[in-house]
Amino acid sequence: MGAVAARTFALVLCTFLGTSSALGQGKSRHDLWENQLQRFVSPDGKVNYSAWAQDREGLDNYIGLLAQNPPQAQWPKNDLLAFWINAYNALTVQLVLDHYPIESIKDIPSRWSIPVFTSGGKTYSLNDIEHKILRKQNEKRIHFAINCASVSCPNLYRSAFKGAQLEYQLEAVTRAFFQNPSKNSFEANSIRLSKILLWFTFDFGFKKEKLAFIARYSPIPLDDKVSLRYLPYDWSLNE
Repeated sequence: MGAVAARTFALVLCTFLGTSSALGQGKSRHDLWENQLQRFVSPDGKVNYSAWAQDREGLDNYIGLLAQNPPQAQWPKNDLLAFWINAYNALTVQLVLDHYPIESIKDIPSRWSIPVFTSGGKTYSLNDIEHKILRKQNEKRIHFAINCASVSCPNLYRSAFKGAQLEYQLEAVTRAFFQNPSKNSFEANSIRLSKILLWFTFDFGFKKEKLAFIARYSPIPLDDKVSLRYLPYDWSLNE
């Protein structure tokens, strides 16, 4: 099934399932996404894009379900965050699959600014979701929950984010990111951090604020005299 046909099928499927029952509290709206993650993402964060490209119906159906059921004004903040984190990650995978095989997401022209999602009468790019929605929620840990399909990105979490579990999940992905020596390096007098903390200085602050934030995730004690540098960023596809 082609990409366009698959997405059309997804929208039709959502209609037949009945959006209210599909998104009821008894069954999470994100279970379909979690099933996909369990199938195609390894415990160490590697994504099997080759296999996913051959069996993408579940992914396209999930994105169709999200498109037909946009967030509502009365949703709690954590439900809103979970929706958009999952949407960002699923749409990133879909974008990669639409262009696969590639060596890097940066091989896709205008990858973060092209429209990738329409819901509630609005069209979004990945930049729109990250910068205009997620970052405006005043939650630094979203940077370790969203995945940019690259080796140096935080690993793609193998569970769907859910409002009721979001605090635990955000703590888990943030701790895993800082304690992964391929993402950050901690030594007694020197730490080398992911460039994510450099690019988003507006969110994390300068050295003092960054050290205060990462102190509870660091594998070693930190003080303000530690040397702070940044690791090179590997944009190779996370497969």
